[in-house]
Amino acid sequence: MKLAELKTSEFVDLLASDAPAPGGGSAAALEGALGAALTAMVCGLTVGKKKYADYQELAESAQKKALDLKARFVDVMDRDTEAFNVVSAAFGMPKATDEEKAARSAAIQEGLKGCTKTPFEMMELAVETLELTASILGKSNDSAASDLGVAALSLRAAIQGAWLNVLINIGSLKDTALAEDYRKKGEALLAQALPLADQIYDAVVKTM
Repeated sequence: MKLAELKTSEFVDLLASDAPAPGGGSAAALEGALGAALTAMVCGLTVGKKKYADYQELAESAQKKALDLKARFVDVMDRDTEAFNVVSAAFGMPKATDEEKAARSAAIQEGLKGCTKTPFEMMELAVETLELTASILGKSNDSAASDLGVAALSLRAAIQGAWLNVLINIGSLKDTALAEDYRKKGEALLAQALPLADQIYDAVVKTM
């Protein structure tokens, strides 16, 4: 089942159920997709408008990039749930003998690496999308300024939500060097993204 193929009501009902997946990781990816989609929309509302003739090339280029980022967020949304299912299956492996215990432990650790990789990818996508959103601030349709503000908020939620999913998984990784690498890189992405999201939001508020 592809989450992206569900109706909105079906997705939120599944999210609200007692099924362990989809969960916060896929929700964070959806937030990112919404942020990218809103940025693409604002670009679309700018293209072809005489008032913004000086920014046509920028708007067209940014729209194309935003649509690509949206698609990548949607893809990772499904992959995040798939990664969780791998870990769940590993926890269900037999553990009656030492050999089975070792195989189970190894499978869990590999699964956890996959569960860490997908939310980290979301964080990278969120930073890229925020930078794109910032690039059209003040150079796009003024009537859609509020949509850029919502895009920034969605992307902020996406990267912070993804970070929580990185943290909960690296806490169980036995490869401490890998865990520390993810922690340092994640913190660097947050330090880059959060101020940028706030700057976009604040700039939008000042135009109103």
